[in-house]
Amino acid sequence: MTIKLLEPDEITKMRAAGKLAASVLDMIGEHVKAGVTTGELDRLCHNFIVDELDCIPAPLNYTNGPGTPPFPKSICTSVNHVVCHGIPSDRKTLKNGDALNIDVTVIREGYYGDTSKMFFVGKPTVLAQRLVAVTQECLYKGIAEVKPGATLGDIGHVIQRHAEGSNFSVVREFCGHGIGDTFHSEPQVLHYGRRGTGMTLQAGMAFTIEPMINAGKRQVKILPDQWTAVTKDHKLSAQWEHTLLVTDDGVEVLTARDEEDFS
Repeated sequence: MTIKLLEPDEITKMRAAGKLAASVLDMIGEHVKAGVTTGELDRLCHNFIVDELDCIPAPLNYTNGPGTPPFPKSICTSVNHVVCHGIPSDRKTLKNGDALNIDVTVIREGYYGDTSKMFFVGKPTVLAQRLVAVTQECLYKGIAEVKPGATLGDIGHVIQRHAEGSNFSVVREFCGHGIGDTFHSEPQVLHYGRRGTGMTLQAGMAFTIEPMINAGKRQVKILPDQWTAVTKDHKLSAQWEHTLLVTDDGVEVLTARDEEDFS
């Protein structure tokens, strides 16, 4: 398995792409409210990415390969029991109590920034609040493991332990991924595992961590649109994502938002 290590000029481009991706999530938050459709959110993000940021929305027309229809929208909007890859629609109107993941990836000068955030519509349930908080903690615990000499198994181990210790389950069908001048590359970053196993991290590696945590069982199914993944038991799911760079002495969160402090 060949893993690309980024050169200094590539790291500069990745920082720019990551910062711009984060700015999309900062922008869209005020528009997440009852009565708005996920299709409206997609149009707002698309116009902001293209017109304001001068970037390309990576999901638009992305395909997993032959036989898979291109993804038809510019962001993913995953509501309640949708695990990931929810397709924005003018038929999906947000209502009070909904939990929503917005997943954004932008391309700037050929390099990708990929990130997602959970939003609440109105007042969430106690379960939704707890699931979303634990899932974000899983992400942060995974990030804290990233440094040269650590392994991918170290990341998966702390995420799995925290999620299952909170009586939630870890989705296994989807994982984090290498990223740079391509959207998805090696390594695959599993959100479960054992310490000391898997690839050893090196400075210059860039990848995402994006745990998907379910309130019920971990099993998922794919809807007929061939993109939308939902929980089989229709229980809630949550996800948070950041793009990361392994540095000489630790980790840099390339998609950090203004509200976050990784110092």
